[in-house]
Amino acid sequence: MGADKKKRVVLSLEQALSLPYATARFVQKGWRVIRIEATRGPGGRPGDPNRYIGKRVAGEDRRSYFLAQNVGKEAIALDLKHPAGQEALRRIIRTLDADVFCCNTLPRRYVQFGIDYETLSQAKPDLIWAGISAMGPDYPDVPGYDPPMQAMVGFMELTGERDGPPMLSGVPLIDLKAGDEAYAEVMAALLERHETGRGRQIHVSMLQAAASWLITTMPLLNFDCALEEVSRAGNEHRKFVPTNAYPSADGMIFMTIGNDVQWQRLTAIPKFAGIGNDTRRSNEGRHQQRAQIHTDIAAVTRKFAGAELMQDFQRAGIPHAPIQTVAQVAAMPQIAAKMMTSALPDGSTIRLQPPAVDLDGPTHFALAPHYGEHTRSVLREAGYSETETDALVAQGFAAVPENLGGGAQRP
Repeated sequence: MGADKKKRVVLSLEQALSLPYATARFVQKGWRVIRIEATRGPGGRPGDPNRYIGKRVAGEDRRSYFLAQNVGKEAIALDLKHPAGQEALRRIIRTLDADVFCCNTLPRRYVQFGIDYETLSQAKPDLIWAGISAMGPDYPDVPGYDPPMQAMVGFMELTGERDGPPMLSGVPLIDLKAGDEAYAEVMAALLERHETGRGRQIHVSMLQAAASWLITTMPLLNFDCALEEVSRAGNEHRKFVPTNAYPSADGMIFMTIGNDVQWQRLTAIPKFAGIGNDTRRSNEGRHQQRAQIHTDIAAVTRKFAGAELMQDFQRAGIPHAPIQTVAQVAAMPQIAAKMMTSALPDGSTIRLQPPAVDLDGPTHFALAPHYGEHTRSVLREAGYSETETDALVAQGFAAVPENLGGGAQRP
């Protein structure tokens, strides 16, 4: 099998969400992903803190918040503060012919842990190295967590009612954005390596990645924009009027008018004929009467059932949607048919989120691994004898599953 036909191998010193989400996409491609976690520190639980968040699903160290982003992976535990752990990592990279190394620890720890690009590329010169951090290596001590990042980068300022407080998004947007950027850049680097034979390093700044999404607001600062153009707008769109959530007789419905032709179609519906006037024929004019338009539309929509309104909008070609719960989204045929799955230790199937795009391979993945579940097998694969492996574990330079409940056992 040629070099570009082998199964890709990714080693990832990962925790929390941003990087595990990125490497989950590699799993979905059929790649081998080995997540690296720390050995137990003083006073703490071993490994990724996210292991212990949410409902206990498969023991103490595999809880509900941890599973989805870690299915299909292997897990090892090394003490990268010690030379023996660092040597084990380099040996694994060489012996397993790893394609990619990823990390999302503080940049100031790169050299301390022996995971900096310069060190690991000496072990394997064509290695692709990717790190996610709060603001990149120029700010090595700044931790990166999604909620404060949403505040810092302006997402909270842009979210919420006009006269209400700033709000977090209901989805960890910055974690996921950073993960997608790491995934995309690794893919690009692998393509470049195929052409040049060289590896390279990639630094993803969560702040910069998130700020790149300010494409509809930040450039407006050049044009003496009104505050309302770069601040909270509730459920309205800052540019396209009307766009909003409107009350029906039995719930809420979302409707948006994206151009003047759609406005003409809306006002041609008999129910809405009374909301039109000459000023409102253009989006610019509708901006002038924005508040009154929302009042006028709501006065109509609250008289009718949502299903009837959606039928009207469907016939008129007006973009609209019911406002659904996550459970309702999961029940949609378009989503339910695409969901990935895993299985609990008792054999029961759990449904996961769908992949971003359809996969060429299987959509069922092994359950997320126990802490240190594959430490022994990976070390042996890297050439360590059973005696050497036992010594690393006994000295605390590597770790195997502890008796955390649900099947994780001491060696």
